[in-house]
Amino acid sequence: MKIKLYSFILLLIINFSFAQEIALLKYNGGGDWYANPTSLPNLIKFSNQNINTTIATKPANVEPGSPDIFSYPYVHATGHGNVVFSDGEIQNLRNYMLSGGFLHFDDNYGMDEYLRREIKRIFPNNDLVEIPANHPIFQKPYNFPAGLPKIHEHDGKRPQAFGIFIDNRLVFLYTYECDLGDGWEDGEVHNDPKEIHEKALKMGANILNYIFNF
Repeated sequence: MKIKLYSFILLLIINFSFAQEIALLKYNGGGDWYANPTSLPNLIKFSNQNINTTIATKPANVEPGSPDIFSYPYVHATGHGNVVFSDGEIQNLRNYMLSGGFLHFDDNYGMDEYLRREIKRIFPNNDLVEIPANHPIFQKPYNFPAGLPKIHEHDGKRPQAFGIFIDNRLVFLYTYECDLGDGWEDGEVHNDPKEIHEKALKMGANILNYIFNF
């Protein structure tokens, strides 16, 4: 009953709010959840200007165990280190995604083993699967024929997008060896060329487009 109620409330927010809101996940475990302070504001600005979203310009911070998380159709998380969820947070995050929410973890480099452990606690019966390049999240409104773009180099590995699908709906996205959020930041933070910055923002806009339209 609670899941259905939350789902109904979430749909009302998505469809009838003049300004949708998105949020940054403030998780525990010691990882720097706050690592990219300019990334979400820049993504919001780009999306509002280019794909006709109406997202509030200042993202919220939300904790994984808070009921407020159901107010946000998209919750982003990043960082370089450990991620730990309590049992209550695990249940809340599971309910959030099952009721229509979308959680995106972007590995800033160093969180892979911790995130994989925690997502297995959230969905013990679902494996992270690599999202194919022909998935809609890579096709609209900007086309990425090779799938997730490479923004920053770390170990020389190819960028990969992994997901959890529930009833054929992507509910959890994990971007790895990409540093997508770094690419969203102000250009002078990492001295990224303009084309890299725009590529990252376009991929981010595709994520938001998928959430709001599929």
